[in-house]
Amino acid sequence: MSEHSADVLVIGGGAIGVCSAYYLSKQGRKVLLVEKGEICSGSSYGNAGLIVPSHSIPLASPGVISKGLKWMLNPESPFHIKPRFDPELFSWLWKFRAASKESRVRKAIPTIRDLSLASLKLYKELAQDLEFGFEQKGWLVLFQSEDGLESGREEALLLEEFGIKAPILSVDEAQKMLAGNRIKICGAVFYPQDAQLLPAQFVRGMAVLAEQNGVEIHTSTEVLGFETDGTGITKTQTTRGDFEAREIVLAGGSWSPVIARDLNINLAIQPGKGYSVTVKCPIEKQLPLPVFFSEARVGMTPMGDTLRFGGTLELSGFDLSINRRRVNAILNTVPKYLPDLDPRSLELVETWRGLRPCTPDGLPFLGRSPTYENLTIAAGHATIGISLAPITGKIVSQLVTGEQPRIDLNLLRVDRFS
Repeated sequence: MSEHSADVLVIGGGAIGVCSAYYLSKQGRKVLLVEKGEICSGSSYGNAGLIVPSHSIPLASPGVISKGLKWMLNPESPFHIKPRFDPELFSWLWKFRAASKESRVRKAIPTIRDLSLASLKLYKELAQDLEFGFEQKGWLVLFQSEDGLESGREEALLLEEFGIKAPILSVDEAQKMLAGNRIKICGAVFYPQDAQLLPAQFVRGMAVLAEQNGVEIHTSTEVLGFETDGTGITKTQTTRGDFEAREIVLAGGSWSPVIARDLNINLAIQPGKGYSVTVKCPIEKQLPLPVFFSEARVGMTPMGDTLRFGGTLELSGFDLSINRRRVNAILNTVPKYLPDLDPRSLELVETWRGLRPCTPDGLPFLGRSPTYENLTIAAGHATIGISLAPITGKIVSQLVTGEQPRIDLNLLRVDRFS
């Protein structure tokens, strides 16, 4: 046997991997977790910290293609594709186009809804034992244009059709929700079921709970490849030696397809770069709840004595450079909606970027591998990884231990693009 052996090896130390390790340990399994960096060093760290049943419409939806064509070549737009010759990107975009049909979107909404609401319930349970800034104050979406408001109204009505509450507000009603802060909008939609948290505090706190349950965490441990016997994975090779486990869970975020390549598994995941800017905010300027500036696709989340502004989606491969024009586009957006709030006048805490793992249909891969009998894959959560982390971890533990999940995972099959 290898020096490192366990019942289950989890690959990835972000929100999905840590939650998977935690719930597996709750099932009495001996768990090892390996992470190529530090715990919560990827896209789990600097995101908006939102739990969003309101995001039950997948990223690939009607209208996104037409908007994307206008946006994609503009380096300051909400959605940007870095021009390059990349057959995998071309294949991903073709699949994205096919997934954007209304019929496919309507099939996907109940799955994302069920995952989101189940995850919200688990967050409420976890908040009883762990402090991570959990608050359910809802999420306010602001619209500057009549066209934007009409689009938001249609989306709200669609979500209400599937049981997601989404009242449409007047300007006065929205202003009251923002504690009287001046706004320049023509209307708003409020999503009362949404909640917020401090993402880094949550993931690191869950890692501590997992360790208290016996999970062994190895950071700075990068997976290099695997040994197999044809039907199963027998050994995982890393920069810190070999690991053996009866079950493997791949939860490596945007790096999952790179890791899976050694197993001849093709995961249609593109890294989508996003940015956030965190600033110190005086209490008198703090907003009471998270806000989304719809036309610019920029979100703002109050986090203690700070405000975090985040957004944009950039398909530029594994390029982790910071594009200042895109950061400036986020900052320039805020005063257009909230004239009395300019992030540039506040003390900068951090400018961050990270790579979100995006699938063509906006649904994660979550299930057993059809190729290897002891491999479970949980990757491709795009912008809702934090939102779905607890339920994903819970389902992973059920799949590994042979328990039937209550949520239908058919649309999340690992081989659905094969």
